[in-house]
Amino acid sequence: MSTPGETPNPYGPPQPPQPPQPPQQGPTQSAPQGPGQSPPQSPQPGPYGQVPPQAQPPQHNPYAQPTMPSAPLGGGYGPMGAPGTPPGAPPMGPGAQGGGKGWLWGLGGAVVASAVWAGVLFATGGFDGNEAEADLAGYRYMTNLCSSTDSQAFEDAGYEQKSGSSSNPQHSSSENPALDSMTCNIDFEPSGASSSDYSSVWLYTTASLHKKTDPGPEFEAQYRAYEDQKTSSYSYEVSPVGGLGDEAYVVRQESKSSTSNTGAYVILAVREGWMTYQSTWSEYVSSSSSASAKTPEEATEMLKKSAKATLEKMKE
Repeated sequence: MSTPGETPNPYGPPQPPQPPQPPQQGPTQSAPQGPGQSPPQSPQPGPYGQVPPQAQPPQHNPYAQPTMPSAPLGGGYGPMGAPGTPPGAPPMGPGAQGGGKGWLWGLGGAVVASAVWAGVLFATGGFDGNEAEADLAGYRYMTNLCSSTDSQAFEDAGYEQKSGSSSNPQHSSSENPALDSMTCNIDFEPSGASSSDYSSVWLYTTASLHKKTDPGPEFEAQYRAYEDQKTSSYSYEVSPVGGLGDEAYVVRQESKSSTSNTGAYVILAVREGWMTYQSTWSEYVSSSSSASAKTPEEATEMLKKSAKATLEKMKE
């Protein structure tokens, strides 16, 4: 702390020079200083070298930061006045003129943005309520997808539907103005398998009719994402497939184990127009079983044959 007559605090911030006090005149001013009277004292620094705010002369501080002119807030979508201006108050202070221009500029930006949005609506047909028409490529909604799911390829490969359950095959469906969904799940078992053989073989098929949104731009990315799902025991390989729909991909799970083949997991995905189709083959056979599981390549061929026949039936 500094007191009158002491050296100012060397660790405090630099102090602005104090302007001289003018002699006061008239009833509000004191008489000029006579002999023996002390001249008026400038405000003294307070604690930590700061000049008390109440002692600051009402003059412009040459060391203060200049007041920034107001600028439109949020990229020009509203005015902003001088610092400390309450929201909604007109621009004030040195930035008043800039604030007015900012308000006009913000209004112009909003008008431009509205014009661009209106152009997008006109271009897409959304302005008058018309939306892009869904391209369902001739596919239709059905309550029982299993009735159209072709299993001949699997039967030819030595599989039959597992008996003993009234829910095999199992299907579900949902019809909606935006999206129709259909599923079919079939449990298989190797033909002639004994009761002591343990195996888990199933085919899960889904079909969707997208009636509001085109699935094309995101279709490949959905399946390419499998390539990033890797563990210490397996990884996924994604490859395009020709001859099915507008585009098709196969996803194969590749095991990193050197043990004998005991299973396969393969996904086949097809898109035609705004229709998407996916069939998944999952098989596990115990090592003690007399049957052996199909390889991923063999499972892929079965899925392709089944998909081609199933998609044709879905258009009937």
